[in-house]
Amino acid sequence: MLLQLLRRALRRYRGLIALVFMLLLVQAIANLYLPNLNADVINNGVVKGNTHHILVVGGIMLAITLVLGVVAIAAVYWASIVASSAARDIRGGLFHHVQQFSAREMNSFGAASLITRTTNDVQQVQLFLQMALTFMIPAPITAIGGVVLALREDVPLSGILLVVVPLMGAVIGFILFGAVPLFQVMQVRIDRINQVLREQITGVRVVRAFGRTSAEQERFETANAELTDTSLKVYRMFALAMPSLMGVLNLSSVAVLWFGGHLISSGEMPIGNLTAFLSYIALILSSVMMAMAIAIFGPRAAASSARIEEVLRTAPSIGEPAAPGRPPSATDGVDLTAVTFGYPGSAEPVLYDITFSLRPGQTSAIIGGTGAGKTTVLNLISRLFDPTSGVVRVGGVDVRQQPLSILWSNIGMVPQTAYLFSGTIAENLRFGRPEASEAELWHALEIAQAREFVAAMPGGLDAHIEQGGRNVSGGQRQRLSIARALVRRPAVYLFDDCFSALDAATDARLRAALRAETQTAAVLIVAQRVSTILHADQIFVLEEGRIVGRGTHGELMADCTPYREIVASQLGEDAA
Repeated sequence: MLLQLLRRALRRYRGLIALVFMLLLVQAIANLYLPNLNADVINNGVVKGNTHHILVVGGIMLAITLVLGVVAIAAVYWASIVASSAARDIRGGLFHHVQQFSAREMNSFGAASLITRTTNDVQQVQLFLQMALTFMIPAPITAIGGVVLALREDVPLSGILLVVVPLMGAVIGFILFGAVPLFQVMQVRIDRINQVLREQITGVRVVRAFGRTSAEQERFETANAELTDTSLKVYRMFALAMPSLMGVLNLSSVAVLWFGGHLISSGEMPIGNLTAFLSYIALILSSVMMAMAIAIFGPRAAASSARIEEVLRTAPSIGEPAAPGRPPSATDGVDLTAVTFGYPGSAEPVLYDITFSLRPGQTSAIIGGTGAGKTTVLNLISRLFDPTSGVVRVGGVDVRQQPLSILWSNIGMVPQTAYLFSGTIAENLRFGRPEASEAELWHALEIAQAREFVAAMPGGLDAHIEQGGRNVSGGQRQRLSIARALVRRPAVYLFDDCFSALDAATDARLRAALRAETQTAAVLIVAQRVSTILHADQIFVLEEGRIVGRGTHGELMADCTPYREIVASQLGEDAA
């Protein structure tokens, strides 16, 4: 998974990777050449007392070291650019792909997990890529070159490598075998702690209102403890591995000095060659240590890449049509024909054989008890879900045959939970139509009965709105959401119980102004309050996913018992 992800992400940066490779190759060759020069200084300068030779070769070593420093800085700089750019592309690809998800895929992954995968998981891949470009390329070059040059210095003494390198490889193998599953568990634990934290922050008022602060603290502590335990298991492995590697490195140096000392005393090896051999041993083992660094970051990056690929390989259940139909006409309205819908995994459908039409200039309404399927009808019209059977047409064309951009451009939806984005009021109102003028914004605010409180805010249209609209009341959020839909001027308006926070007088004024404003559009209102839909041209009564009544208020009062019961429960028996 990791290699496949990186192969796609790095395709655009092959030129920069080649540059980094060349710089690191120069760095590795220079590192391998310096011990040879050092041996030459000792053998032909220090031992023979040749000061001139020491200065000449020492000057060459100094120049190589300076070049080596510049090359190392350049290599890290360009490697960082490649890693950061690739991570940016992966995050962008994830975000773009998630934006195409329907509610089904969103619910499947969960918001907390998608946030973690887009941030923390991508960060782990970026960190691994940075380490790989910085260490993985020079490590094999240095290791192989070190072995060759060590053999050139003394073949019998190089036999120490036959013991040292397998020992270090065994330690790294132990890390790889044990850390990969633990890192996979760690990412799941991070998902869990993000989910708990997100729920507690979002629902802080509910938590406090029900006195559940202590219980929520315990739930967070449980998730926190699980993440901590998994992290400790991983880092205990690394805590054992690092001293083991350093121990092998130090013991190998002692062995080289022990056996090399005997060779020097017998005259079989010059002292400069022993110094060079020690340097090559250090370079070889440092290369293994570099591999260890990759072993530390590799398993977590592999676990993270698998989670990223899981998202990228999930095909949206709501996609663009293979053969798009003609753009819908604003005069054709909406038609649902024999529509049945069931959520994935549910035993029974939510809607059964729903058939009705919405026409321009007509206000329709849906009323029913909780769980009757009212919001689901709106989700099917806007194609957040596809029907299990039946056809939904907007503008005379099946929604499954329309490009999503065209379909959504003809629909103005005000959801049940009014949500505003951080920014100014003007930015929120222009969310669906960026080119709208200030006059159009004020007109929409006036229709939505929001002009007065917006004008009173500091800055008016430029007044700041916090994320989610936390700095305005529930009724103000609803009116701003309605104004946002009005600015768009769609062919179809879908209002999902978005008048619930309004007082009766404001509700009445808004509906009167709305009727005059939407004379050329089809309007569908989902409501819990009968007073909101009394004057609708047609009312559909939903009960357990079926339409049990349709008609005007007067017609339903005459022949629809469920509707009369709703009216009686809200307005009293006299009204019924």
